[in-house]
Amino acid sequence: MAKNKNNQAIWSTRIKKKASTLFEKVGSSIDVDKRLYKEDILGSIVHVEMLFKQKIISFKIKNKIIYGLQKIEKEISKNNFEFDKKYEDIHMNIEKKLFQIIGDEAGYIHTARSRNDQVITDLKMWIKSATQEVNHNLDKIIKSTIKLAEKNVETIMPGFTHLKNAQPISLGHYFMAYVEIFKRDKKKFNNNIEILNECPLGAAALSGTSFNIDRHYTSNKLGFKNPTNNSIDTVSDRDFVLDFLFSISLCSMHISRIAEELIIWNSDGFNLIQLSDKVVTGSSIMPQKKNPDLLEYLRGKSGFAFGNLFSMLTILKGLPLSYFKDMQDDKTLVFKSYDTLINSLKVFNEILKNVSPNKERMFELADTGFITATDLADYLVKNHSMSFRKAYQKTAEIVNFAEKKRKKLKDLKIEELKKIEPKLTKEVLKIFNLKNSINSKKSYGGTSFENIKKMIMKYKRNK
Repeated sequence: MAKNKNNQAIWSTRIKKKASTLFEKVGSSIDVDKRLYKEDILGSIVHVEMLFKQKIISFKIKNKIIYGLQKIEKEISKNNFEFDKKYEDIHMNIEKKLFQIIGDEAGYIHTARSRNDQVITDLKMWIKSATQEVNHNLDKIIKSTIKLAEKNVETIMPGFTHLKNAQPISLGHYFMAYVEIFKRDKKKFNNNIEILNECPLGAAALSGTSFNIDRHYTSNKLGFKNPTNNSIDTVSDRDFVLDFLFSISLCSMHISRIAEELIIWNSDGFNLIQLSDKVVTGSSIMPQKKNPDLLEYLRGKSGFAFGNLFSMLTILKGLPLSYFKDMQDDKTLVFKSYDTLINSLKVFNEILKNVSPNKERMFELADTGFITATDLADYLVKNHSMSFRKAYQKTAEIVNFAEKKRKKLKDLKIEELKKIEPKLTKEVLKIFNLKNSINSKKSYGGTSFENIKKMIMKYKRNK
């Protein structure tokens, strides 16, 4: 075991010449992976506890190492720790400092492990913690969205397909669609935790170890369900990184889609919502402008997340088993994507608190485009024993007539309707009412006011 008394790298006995300045710079990851210090120290403490339990190290050595590690953690948390690029990463920086604090017995800390299994363990633990923070912010967004939905159950707006008026819906129903989207994101992040919940520690460099270690003990202490099953796969695996980056990309895409929708709704052409001055910016030349810059910021950040996901896929696509230096970039991609997503979630939640619907404009737009035509077709099927296709054709004739006369469906007289379909009575006029149309959609998941209220209560009870 190298004693490291001469302020040299651990491998200096084998590697005789000092690394070039350039290699030292590109080979070092300490500026990135120092973020893993808590996970690294916890993993090391549990590792030496296991070594003592298995009688691989003495009680005295175990206690000295743990004392040193806890002292290092305090120094780092108080910003009193000096990180050195010469020691490449967080693992060797901590080990080097441990030698300075407790002496040669620090050399026992790396018994029966490698940086290869150590770094994956650290990163898995970090991702588990990071996922909790993502879900915490998603919960805030879901709560804010449900509040908006609750306030707008009876706010009538057009539902769009192809950005064309399709059918009348409740704005509350629209907001509850966003709730479903973000609840799915939470499920995906949680599924990732289920999949990665195997502990890599003890796989060592790639082939396991000859020491009589207890990987189940280590796994349990570090909060994993089980140890990994194959040592080669363990140090090669970055699927859990891809899963995390994909979930971030998917969530970012959802934010981008919703941001785009709100940008459209806020445009002068649609004018369906207003954004508070808290979440807009002005123009350097046009005094009247209030621009949705924060929404545009959110829309743009999705591309950043996609790029990081594809970078990781590209890194891995040509790598044989098992460990390669290429994998070192995984942490940079993970941390940057995570930081951007957390910021985006916080920004989006602030926007949700500062958006208000233009209810009159929403109703006005919903009252155009023959938006209750489908209701008429359904009425003909239910009340006049028509097949849906025949009812569709009759309704299309009525729409053509209304369009030619430049009338809305609700403005047609029963005499005009009967010329196209003689079976119709005055009762049919009720279906052209937007509120009646909405409340007729009582199928589970539909837009009726009663459905929306029940769904809101369901999610408020189960939060």
